[in-house]
Amino acid sequence: MSRLTHSDVLVVDGLQINNWDRKVLEELVAGGVTGVNATCAVWDGPAETLRAVAQWYQLVASNDDIVTLAETCEQVREAKQDGRIAVLLGFQNSSPFGDDFRMVEIFHRLGVRVAQLTYNIQNLVGGACYDENDSGLTAFGRIIVGEMNRVGMLIDLSHVGNRTCLDAIEASATPVAITHSNPTWFVESPRNKPDEVINALAARGGVIGCCLYPNVLGGDSTTRAQFATMVARLVDQIGPDHVAIGSDCTRNWSEDYVGWLRNGRWRHPDHNPVEPTWPMWPDWFCGPADFPALTEGLQEVGLDDATIIKILGENWLRLFDEVFPGVEPTGARP
Repeated sequence: MSRLTHSDVLVVDGLQINNWDRKVLEELVAGGVTGVNATCAVWDGPAETLRAVAQWYQLVASNDDIVTLAETCEQVREAKQDGRIAVLLGFQNSSPFGDDFRMVEIFHRLGVRVAQLTYNIQNLVGGACYDENDSGLTAFGRIIVGEMNRVGMLIDLSHVGNRTCLDAIEASATPVAITHSNPTWFVESPRNKPDEVINALAARGGVIGCCLYPNVLGGDSTTRAQFATMVARLVDQIGPDHVAIGSDCTRNWSEDYVGWLRNGRWRHPDHNPVEPTWPMWPDWFCGPADFPALTEGLQEVGLDDATIIKILGENWLRLFDEVFPGVEPTGARP
């Protein structure tokens, strides 16, 4: 029987998109979460995103007893020793780059370490998961991938279309991530990924973060045992080095924000087929404070301690170690 306790593990969450304040940070502390990819932009352009990054600087300065901004794995490990949360700033879209590849380096210098290529619909970089026709990675998208490789910014494919995912996996000089999705064999959803994408991701050294968000989990009736069994099957499919957790926690938001997430500025809210509302979360995982339940669930399905440690954090750290130093991409520079 496993003797591993949750407090023994360095926990890294592949993505959370909370309305951050001290109360939410304290939920992470309660859940034993050390590292988190914190979304600071979705539909935002360069100027709006700059203000969002500045807000993070201010939040950290006001709460530096429990949180720090991290840009390296060493800083995440130091945060574990200090009992603090290490935040890695991230985007869920490439809209912060606008139409200017140089913005990749600018935001990297400001501390951004993760960026998703598209969010639900086509943009200048490529196709998205809800597009009827996925364009694949565009010419501009290939330049953005190359710049992200060069500076050391992790490419995220969670809301990206399957064709664009495969193009990005092939084009990237370093492994990429799906920070918060599940396999389509678990829940059939445009936001989840088919085996073709998951297997290609793992073959190039990437990591998928299994997601607790109800819409990709199967709803609030999905049990902890079902989720943990899915994780264990995925480990069997692609190996223990490529599976992690990306909770997609959405704490502290009003109902209005879910409409903004789905619509941005591209669709009038009145054109929604139904009124956007936050889904109900399962009672065994309602937010970051419930991370210990994941450790228990993974133990109950028979995963060994070494694999659980990888899933809960070390696989993300291994990927960060490989990506964050940056690498000169193949082919011509922009």
